[in-house]
Amino acid sequence: MKQCTVLAMVSVLSLAAGAAAQTPTEKTATEAKQAGSAVKTAGKEVGDAAVAVGKTVAAAAKGVAKGTRDAGRSMKAAVVNELSADEAKEGWTLLFNGRSLEGWRGYKTEQPPPGWAVQDGVLVHTGQGGDLMTMQPYGDFVLDLDFKIAEGGNSGIMYRVTTDGEQPYWSGPEYQILDNERHRDAKNGPDRLTGSNYDLIAPSKDASKPAGEWNNARIAVTGNHVEHWLNGEKVVEYDFGSPEWTTLVAESKFKAWPSYGKASRGHIVLQDHGDRVEFRNIKIKATN
Repeated sequence: MKQCTVLAMVSVLSLAAGAAAQTPTEKTATEAKQAGSAVKTAGKEVGDAAVAVGKTVAAAAKGVAKGTRDAGRSMKAAVVNELSADEAKEGWTLLFNGRSLEGWRGYKTEQPPPGWAVQDGVLVHTGQGGDLMTMQPYGDFVLDLDFKIAEGGNSGIMYRVTTDGEQPYWSGPEYQILDNERHRDAKNGPDRLTGSNYDLIAPSKDASKPAGEWNNARIAVTGNHVEHWLNGEKVVEYDFGSPEWTTLVAESKFKAWPSYGKASRGHIVLQDHGDRVEFRNIKIKATN
């Protein structure tokens, strides 16, 4: 018989002898102790398993939360040309419904000019045909919109435009839209950069995003006070009729048009400068 087998038999016999030698009370105590140890071990294993499950659930919840957050951000970026419930309560109105050019016309025509189209919910200037103007005039307002200029492109947003001149810029100041890096007009001075009061007041900083990316523009007009905002930064501020304004106009090309910057009420105009430019989320809150 092999040595390991003999040892195993001896061990079993010893345990049996030890068990036989125990009194009933001692045997019960031993079994209780062994059972308690087993319960303790099992409890630890269950606890460890619970912790592991908890960590897994927490990780899964975190992943779901992140996925939901990221999905929400993507959804927010995808949902355009709509007002939130709060915006509607505050008096905002959409100027572009994402489906048609309803509410828009040409500067000298009742219909929108050629060269403007709706593509995938975006208002796009695709070719020359004329400036696009709102049917309705506005006095005091906050205009908010997103724009994307093509590489080397130039466009603008004019406001308080009247129809008694040959061109919109004879009466309406312009919020400049430009590819600051590539368009040659950027070399003519900082008052030609995106966000400027074109040819008069340079933006306080270049807050623009590169050509091909969406930017947010906001124009706030209250009485004679005007503010230009670009991507959340106030970059221009001035007052119609102030000494500073009067001097700037007198030293510019706009001095040739007496009605420039004089109207207390007028139309919003999107400029046809021959280049591709895109607009979305065009909304306005008019106060008079």
